[in-house]
Amino acid sequence: MRLVDRASWQRVPMVLRHGVPAVAGLGIMLLVSQGLSEYRNTQLATIAMYVCAVAGLTILTGLSGQISLGNGAFMFVGAYTVALLLEHHVTTSNGVLALFLVVAVLVAAFAGALVGVAAARLRGPYLAGITLALAVGLPVLPKYSHLQSSLGGHAGISVNAPAPPGDMNYFRWQAWLCLIAAAITLFLLANLSSSRVGRAFRAVRDDEIAASLAGLPVARVQVLAFVVSAACAGLAGGLFGILSLTVLPDLFSLTLSLALLAAAVFGGLGTLSGAVYGSVIITLLPFWSSDLARALSLPDKVQHNLPQAVYGVGLILGMLLFPLGIHGLVRRVGQLGRNTLRTKPANN
Repeated sequence: MRLVDRASWQRVPMVLRHGVPAVAGLGIMLLVSQGLSEYRNTQLATIAMYVCAVAGLTILTGLSGQISLGNGAFMFVGAYTVALLLEHHVTTSNGVLALFLVVAVLVAAFAGALVGVAAARLRGPYLAGITLALAVGLPVLPKYSHLQSSLGGHAGISVNAPAPPGDMNYFRWQAWLCLIAAAITLFLLANLSSSRVGRAFRAVRDDEIAASLAGLPVARVQVLAFVVSAACAGLAGGLFGILSLTVLPDLFSLTLSLALLAAAVFGGLGTLSGAVYGSVIITLLPFWSSDLARALSLPDKVQHNLPQAVYGVGLILGMLLFPLGIHGLVRRVGQLGRNTLRTKPANN
């Protein structure tokens, strides 16, 4: 019976298969947001913002097999694009803001294409090295004297975000904006992963020579994966600017890129649900560790450093204990539960 049901489900158009869960999940999260405090809505918005970036990275690294340490730089591109557009074209329309986010996606995708063309010739540590250089070098640009007048230098740029529609709470509006963006991102990436392009990504990841012999343009496929990942990071960067209301070079340090990669690995590489799990962890774990430090009444110096220590140790232990990520753990627990239910009737 289960095989029949699965076969029937596979005959449903792909857009509906991914669209119905996306709409249902978005509706549930919007309802949940209604009952949350301003603080919790800020956390929810941050999680949704990270989902956009981590989902794109898990496609690049998990599906296409390319290591990137530079997605924080693409977030930088998206954030500064939105900030500059809002600075020179002040608007009160949320529709115009959505258009600016689309522009940020396109600009970041173009940057990703440039990096992807160079990265298509590199493998392993060399690819990680060039993306690492990008993550370190690009956010420093606003500090150069010739660019300080336009990019704000160390002080950054204030983001003139429009007001929420009607009398909607500002923090709930931020959460809704990020949730809608995350739902759209997951929907599009789910369709991409199940399409011919997604199969090409997997083929190139598994064996480049075999993929080339099968007629796939390996370099073009790899560049496309970089474009998709950079576009998602650009969207996340634009949302990040709206959440923080100020974009600073120091907000896009190497630490951000490493956190995105850690979230993708910890959640489960190559899975969109893993991107959600990982985003929840990298958002809430620092808060939990800070609460722990305050609850233990530790000295100030220890309190300032304990969150980073707990954050790092937690991620290391998680990767060691769950090599397939949280997604793999959830699947394993679900499989064990199903096996248990199947054996109970036989024992009775």
